[in-house]
Amino acid sequence: MTLLAIAVGLFIGRVDSRPTWDDSGITAGMIFLAAAVFGALRPSRAPVWALAVGAWVPLFGIAMHRNFGSLLALAVAFFGAYAGALARKALAPLSAK
Repeated sequence: MTLLAIAVGLFIGRVDSRPTWDDSGITAGMIFLAAAVFGALRPSRAPVWALAVGAWVPLFGIAMHRNFGSLLALAVAFFGAYAGALARKALAPLSAK
């Protein structure tokens, strides 16, 4: 599942690095949703999911455009991964009833 998270993050990072792409809100939303899904699937690995999904946007942004502001994508990814993990833990008692 880690390879899948890396692939999803790589795809998002590649789309975001395209010269014709200019929609940071969509990128942030995709990062948040992807990290949240992985975080909900395996809550104990939330930091791994955040890095696997969110690291690619800053890597491409810094390497290609010297855009250090793209590091904010990591914050979005961590927020998403932990939100997904929290949602899973919050809903787990409801499914046991």
